[in-house]
Amino acid sequence: MWKEFKEFAMKGNLLDIAVGFVMGAAFGKVSTAFTAGIVSPLIGLVMGGVNFDKMKWVLKPAEVGPDGAETAAEVAVQYGAFITTVIDFLIVAFVMFMIVKGANKMKKKEEAAPAAPPAPPADVVLLEEIRDLLKKR
Repeated sequence: MWKEFKEFAMKGNLLDIAVGFVMGAAFGKVSTAFTAGIVSPLIGLVMGGVNFDKMKWVLKPAEVGPDGAETAAEVAVQYGAFITTVIDFLIVAFVMFMIVKGANKMKKKEEAAPAAPPAPPADVVLLEEIRDLLKKR
């Protein structure tokens, strides 16, 4: 059983998937940083200087006691963070689409290359050699 598992784990496809997963996670971090650091501030600027990530709809404000300490937390719908996450997803999805499209284009080029004609059988090659030798005489 250990041998079968080892063969399964060492297959090229599984290793490719693992590398792709790690690369995808790293790209996800880059995309999140791009969205949070560049896209959100630009959208916030267009919307009049609003911090896009902090946009929310307050359902119940925080309750503050007489001593100034917060007794109950605010209840709010964080739609700005959700929109930022959707933008982040769309960026990742678009990049993945472009990668798959490029890979499919490369596969089509490989398939379009004409295949070499099959080698003639050994008896045909032998007969051709005999014919050529007889022509030389």
